[in-house]
Formats: sequence, structure tokens, C-alpha cells
Amino acid sequence: MEVELETPYPADYRATVQQVVHENETGNLPPLKTKIEQMEQYDVIFLGFPTWDMQLPPPMKSFLHQYDLRGKVVVPFNTNGGYGPGSGFDTVREFCPRSSIQPGFTIRGGAEINGELLAIKDAKADEARSQIEIWLKKIGMQK
Repeated sequence: MEVELETPYPADYRATVQQVVHENETGNLPPLKTKIEQMEQYDVIFLGFPTWDMQLPPPMKSFLHQYDLRGKVVVPFNTNGGYGPGSGFDTVREFCPRSSIQPGFTIRGGAEINGELLAIKDAKADEARSQIEIWLKKIGMQK
């Protein structure tokens, strides 16, 4: 399920960056359009996110603030621009203190500042698939 904002970020990359920096500095959590009915029916939550400003994106913070994931298994995974997940996985742990947080997976996705969006395709997609399968086996989510 995609996490969507009530008011989407601007189409302009630099304007979005400025807004995200402001949200991170002020702790503002943007309201979500996404609503999940009966979250209690799920035992395992795979939580995917990009690294923004070396942090968990504000919309994901909103999601984790909005839903009680107590007692659930949370499996974080991440794309980044080449610098790793930053503090994203640590923030997931902070927002979910009563959840079982699995070791996260991270992979270089793209470099939006250069206009390169998600770049996992062709041979990179095959490599990513192999890395993901190894990770899922390691954390017991795949045989």
C-alpha cells in the first residue's frame, strides 16, 4: 500500500527538499490521505521508504505515529541515493518500541537531485532480487 499525503509534495525537487527540511526541523508530521482499516489484522508489516535528508521521510513518521504497531513484526527496507539508510532504521525502532523490528535492507535506488529516479532495472534489478532473497532468508521471511 502506498502512503499518500493529503497535500502532495511540490513537483519541484528543490521545493520538496525545502519542505522536508522544514518538517524535520519542526517535527511537523504531514497528514496522510492513506487510511488502513483494521490494522490489527496484520501480524507482519513490511515498511519501505527512501532516505530523505539522511532520515526517515516525514510521511513515514506520520504513518508510524498514526498506527499502533505494538506486537507486530516490522520489516524495514530502504532505497537511498548512495549514502545508506541514514537514521531511518533507528527511527523505525524509536517509533515502534513494542514491535519486533527485523534487520533492515537497503539498496541504492537513484539520485533525484540529478533527475535519476529509481534506477533498479535490467542487471541492477537482477542483482537487487538476489540481494533481497538473501536478506529475506536471513531474517526468516523466506525459505
